[in-house]
Amino acid sequence: MSNSSMRSTRLSGRKRGRKAKAKPVQRKRRYADAEIAAEAKDISASSSGQNSGKYFLRRRHANQEHCSGEKLDQAHAEAVPVKRRRKSSCNPALTPTGAVGAKYLQEDLPVEVLLKIFSYLLEFDLCVASQVCKKFREIANDLKLWKNLYQEVFEYDAPLLHPEVQVFKFIDASDTEYDNPWKESFRHLYHGFHVRPGYHNLYHPKGKKSKASRHLQCFQTVEQAYSFVDKVDMDDPIIFVHSGLYQGEFLLIDIDVSIIGAAPGKVIDHVFIERESESTVMFVEGARKAYLGYISLRFMPDITSSVPHHRHYALEIAESCSPTIDQCRIKSTSVVGAAVCVSGSGADPTIKHCVIKDCENVGLYVTDYAQGVYEDNEISGNALAGVWVKNHSNPIMRRNHIHHGRDVGVFTFDNGRGYFDSCNIHNNRIAGFEVKAGANPTVVRSEIHHGQTGGIYVHENGRGQFIDNKIHSNSFAGVWITSNGDPTIRKNEIYNGHQGGVYIFEHGRGLIEDNNIYGNALAGIQIRTHSNPIVRHNKIHDGQHGGIYVHEKGQGLTEENEVYSNTLAGVWITTGSTPVLRRNRIHSGKQVGVYFYDNGHGVLEDNDIFNHLYSGVQIRTGSNPLIRKNKIWGGQNGGILVYNSGLGMIEDNEIFDNAMAGVWIKTDSNPVLRQNKIYDGRDGGICIFNGGKGILEDNDIFGNAQAGVLISTQSHPILRRNRIYDGHAAGVEITNNATASLEDNKIYNNKFGGLCVATGVNPVKKNNVITGNHDMVAKAVSTGQCLYKISSYTSFPMHDFYRCRTCNTTEKNAICTNCIKTCHSGHDVEFIRFDRFFCDCGAGTLNNLCQLQGEPTQDTDTLYDSAAPTESHTLRVN
Repeated sequence: MSNSSMRSTRLSGRKRGRKAKAKPVQRKRRYADAEIAAEAKDISASSSGQNSGKYFLRRRHANQEHCSGEKLDQAHAEAVPVKRRRKSSCNPALTPTGAVGAKYLQEDLPVEVLLKIFSYLLEFDLCVASQVCKKFREIANDLKLWKNLYQEVFEYDAPLLHPEVQVFKFIDASDTEYDNPWKESFRHLYHGFHVRPGYHNLYHPKGKKSKASRHLQCFQTVEQAYSFVDKVDMDDPIIFVHSGLYQGEFLLIDIDVSIIGAAPGKVIDHVFIERESESTVMFVEGARKAYLGYISLRFMPDITSSVPHHRHYALEIAESCSPTIDQCRIKSTSVVGAAVCVSGSGADPTIKHCVIKDCENVGLYVTDYAQGVYEDNEISGNALAGVWVKNHSNPIMRRNHIHHGRDVGVFTFDNGRGYFDSCNIHNNRIAGFEVKAGANPTVVRSEIHHGQTGGIYVHENGRGQFIDNKIHSNSFAGVWITSNGDPTIRKNEIYNGHQGGVYIFEHGRGLIEDNNIYGNALAGIQIRTHSNPIVRHNKIHDGQHGGIYVHEKGQGLTEENEVYSNTLAGVWITTGSTPVLRRNRIHSGKQVGVYFYDNGHGVLEDNDIFNHLYSGVQIRTGSNPLIRKNKIWGGQNGGILVYNSGLGMIEDNEIFDNAMAGVWIKTDSNPVLRQNKIYDGRDGGICIFNGGKGILEDNDIFGNAQAGVLISTQSHPILRRNRIYDGHAAGVEITNNATASLEDNKIYNNKFGGLCVATGVNPVKKNNVITGNHDMVAKAVSTGQCLYKISSYTSFPMHDFYRCRTCNTTEKNAICTNCIKTCHSGHDVEFIRFDRFFCDCGAGTLNNLCQLQGEPTQDTDTLYDSAAPTESHTLRVN
């Protein structure tokens, strides 16, 4: 017979049994205070009219095997007459017959003796005795008396309260609002039923004197106790399962009942319910307010059996029930299925403070529209996922500790949902949290770390919201997004990953927003293979590698991020990628700010790119980006470097205050520079050399320390409609066999002249306006000064320069006209050419001291070009 058929058969049998009952037994919860009042009234009535009170104090037999607790629901209505007592059963001192005896018993008998007498009483007798007088009341409420009775009946080491349905809580007896917490615990728990094999006489003592003092139900098995409770009609029944191993019990719970373990010490170490076939405990429809707590549940099938167990669990919660499972240890050794299964519409349990550990399958499985609240559980060491959430189920999970699983920590798939709050997920063999196949969980304020692969893995149309989490120290990427995964990753800290921070590939998408991503071994965010995420408002910094890496046709919108202090490039774009980067602050990097190479494309717009150790932007090897409306400044190796056949449209940018040239174009590169402002550079404005080309149109180039535009070494650019002015050197210089086409440019107010052309250079010039420039070189020559006075060793004014054979100068040395006439008069000298140089004689680098200059300066060779920029050697990492 199948599991479902057997369940239906047993449920039908129970329902028939309930209908056959002639009259339900009404058993309501009764408390000690009401019982005490009724007993006191009866005692008062029986003793009225007598000269002295007679108080019957029921005691236990001295040879009784077990101590017993209070029985509050069966009290004597009247005191037993004295004449019916056996003389041998009591001490005459305890039977006062007049005022003297009463006075002695109540006032003169030592407290120690009374405590000894009261220690033989059961709980209900103590309640009656407390009504005699103030002294008796104090002694009858002695904490030790009640603690001993409590531990005999319930076995617990601490008082357990039951303030409301489905709520049990232990309290500290030394720190509580109750005068007698042990007695208060009796009041809460006394109406319960006990499962304690071999202890029937303790709960239902034999003999006339004990008959009304304690009458608690005690059973040999849990199934017997449940069957009894199932047949009676009472509010909030409790079954206490005492220390022991209960095997083979059939527990299908379909009523509101509380089943709780009862044992000394750590209760779950002493109370076990175990099965080898079918689910160990099942909650089904009707168990709306049921409770199961402080019990170890185990499903341990026979490995040699051929019976399939994929639908058998240690704990099974079916549709339309909402039990509370508290402080349980749950384990399954079946290699299929799960330890806990919650399935079906209306399945809405509360599972809290439980341990689901070292199972040979899934720990917790929530499926088929089930819900529930799962709080403060430890789920660890399971062979498969710690938690499965599947098929539109939507659990709430708070403060769970999910760790050291031999598979993924949490796996949501097939449209599973769920809300995960403040969970600690770590050291799982695969990802800490996996989302797949339309699943859409929400994960907030959790810590996902030390995963042996990744932290979060979203793939195959998975979604999800991951907000305000700490994701760190994972062996692979902190977050993986692939195969049309489209999660929202917001306000997380993603750091110290052994590889990257966020890795998006194979058509991955997602919103990556307001995260703090830092200290990762590889790129903070990596986008590749047609992935197209939105990346905004993040801080990506202090990575051991680069900031953002877009490659292999990656795309994406990257806006308003702060990318800084990374070891390699702030942003890499390569191999056919076309991202859009807008309004980002990319700064303080230890190499390049934005690096386009190997056919990297895309749009770089409205960004602030500043203070990099290398260039702000580098473009090479076929890359052709659109660079527009950016501010690029503070680069220690220049603003923009275009080299090795780089292209690009560089338009409407501000490029200023860079340590070297604002824009470098070299080695067969051919960009378009249009409508840019390139100014206040600590070197030249634009330097084009080593076969560089390019179109320069409508740019404003001004206030640079060197030439506004320097063209050298076989380069051939086109300059149209540019304004080149207020330079601290020449406006345009062309040297070293280079040439250029200059058309409709305005060149004015430059210190060393407007257009300076070296010997052998013949540029194409048309409609240029060159006016108002200051020829400081001619003035220095005419006044007999050494040209080093106006250039030092940082500028290279264009003029005639010579060599001195007498002084053994080399091709690297140059001497100005006035030094030839004065310092090298009568020497064998040679005219070299009209070109860029500074005077080595004035610099003090020759053997003879310059007669036109003061103290010599540092030794340096003549440089015919500005210092070459450092190219990025950023490694390509897939």
